[in-house]
Amino acid sequence: MSSVHAWRPVAVDGALAVVVAVLQSATVLTNPGAGALDLAAVLVASAALVAWRRAPLVPLLVSTLGMIVYAAHAQPGPQAAFPVMVAVFGAVRAGHRVPAALAGTLFLGVALAANLAGVPSGQDPQPIVQQTVLLLGWFLAAGVAGTVTRHRQAYLEQAEQRATEAERTREEMARRRAGEERLRIARELHDSLTHSISVIKVQAGVAVHLARKRGDEVPAALLAIQEASGDAMRELRATLEVLRDDAAQERDPDDGPGGSPTGGPDDGQDGGPRENPHAARHEDGRADRHEDAEPVRAEPSGLDRLDDLVDRARSTGLPATVTVSGERRRLPAEVDRAAYRIVQEALTNVSRHAGGAAASVRIDYGGTELVVQVEDDGGARREAPPVPGVGLVGMRERVTALGGRLRAEPRAEGGFTVRAELPLGDPS
Repeated sequence: MSSVHAWRPVAVDGALAVVVAVLQSATVLTNPGAGALDLAAVLVASAALVAWRRAPLVPLLVSTLGMIVYAAHAQPGPQAAFPVMVAVFGAVRAGHRVPAALAGTLFLGVALAANLAGVPSGQDPQPIVQQTVLLLGWFLAAGVAGTVTRHRQAYLEQAEQRATEAERTREEMARRRAGEERLRIARELHDSLTHSISVIKVQAGVAVHLARKRGDEVPAALLAIQEASGDAMRELRATLEVLRDDAAQERDPDDGPGGSPTGGPDDGQDGGPRENPHAARHEDGRADRHEDAEPVRAEPSGLDRLDDLVDRARSTGLPATVTVSGERRRLPAEVDRAAYRIVQEALTNVSRHAGGAAASVRIDYGGTELVVQVEDDGGARREAPPVPGVGLVGMRERVTALGGRLRAEPRAEGGFTVRAELPLGDPS
């Protein structure tokens, strides 16, 4: 389509040159004083008009000289000025006003001199002068039309530039608003979830500490709560850091990812770590910070924490096995994180919806893709497939964003299967 638009002006200019050549050739053939030289001059002058839009000075020079030859030799009349007028219009439109004025003046001067020289003695030359003045008016009109066209073209270009600038400004404002919204979400998560999870974690730690101090056996559920809350704090910290980094990048694209003016998810206002007021304390007064003393920067979970994830699922009473095939290697961060989340969500669904079932996790490192598959032998049947919840929808969105494929459905032999195929290259 773009090639058609590119060739359309050339076709129009070619048609214009052909029409002018036909009309001027007709005047030559009907003029008894014209010869082969005049016909050649007219054809060359008309053909040069093909380039009046792309190279306006070339047809201005060629058409002016060609029609001067014709006008000086055969005195054809006003019609000989038409190719020159077109060339003058194109030159003025391109901003070459001085060459256009010189070409028009030269043609009119030569034509006037040739016509006056051919006037028989005793004949009044006034009609020839009037005819030349009329042609001068037409040349001025061509120049004015070229100037108006030039100004209109400049106006359209400025309008397009302003529209582009406005669109760019809107995009920047949208990015800035998105960044501010991410920061607001990060603050809300920090002020609500982080505090609540910290309380759960600290209370579990206190209970474990007191049980051990009394010499009692620590319940496995209590240890699982302590471990899960610690993982949740670390995951939330990593999520908040991603939100803050993305927000800072969108608010100021010139700055690289890094520190946020609002600090980390567990920061105080001064940017330093903030001690949890609910932290347990030993008898000597030392705070039992547990994992709160981790570095501020937390890495999101990936398949390197798969064993911990499965062990935590087993601690809740879920029989689970893990099979890894292929050569384990470093994965792209988004793929690694998505694979971990898929396994995490799938195991959570088995625990919640397939009580008493066993789960099997399979990770296959292929050459171009990573296959993650989680199956259970619960009571799900194809005749009555479960309604997808928020977890499955989020899982599908993660896989789709990476250009992969997800299959989540009941198995023919009973139970449920989740299979995700994640490309290891950039998503197309």
